[in-house]
Amino acid sequence: MDYTNIEYCKNWLKANLNEERYIHSIGTAECAKELAKRYGLDENKAYFCGLIHDCAKCLPNNELKSIICNCDNLCEGELSNPKTYHAPAGAILAKKEFNIDDDEILSAIRWHTLGKTDMSDFEKIIFLADKIENKTRPAEWIEPIKAVLDEENGLNKALLMCYKNTIKSLVDRNLTICFATIEIYNSLLKNVKQI
Repeated sequence: MDYTNIEYCKNWLKANLNEERYIHSIGTAECAKELAKRYGLDENKAYFCGLIHDCAKCLPNNELKSIICNCDNLCEGELSNPKTYHAPAGAILAKKEFNIDDDEILSAIRWHTLGKTDMSDFEKIIFLADKIENKTRPAEWIEPIKAVLDEENGLNKALLMCYKNTIKSLVDRNLTICFATIEIYNSLLKNVKQI
């Protein structure tokens, strides 16, 4: 795949995202590239995926829902939370707008909000980069997560911390927790405890 059309992607994102979301996309791209380097993955591919991961984020919820209503891989309850619509819609939009045919990029975009069990390392770094980029995320949130990356099995430990924080936040706000989130948390906890 050709990742040289970065300027087209940036211009498209500037025209279709608000300023904060565009800055977040740049931060995610930079963080994804750093994580890819750390874990021996394709840095250019990670940068590109991080850059476009939120391409559908600023579309109206009714448009996002219309895009994803025929998806065959929606999680139970996913249609009930508009905050997650942009991930499956983003994978569809990336394929259409940027001619992406790389299944790993499309899957990483698709799962960057909820995640899934048995994510590839590439999917994990895009998921994490979205949560720990330093341009729009608060330091008190990202620093503890970044610190565990240096530990043995650090990638899974960092993911587990993200899920713990998410679950706590959902409980504190009296919001429903998707069954997939609990399943992923349990899977990560088991993985981390086995080491």
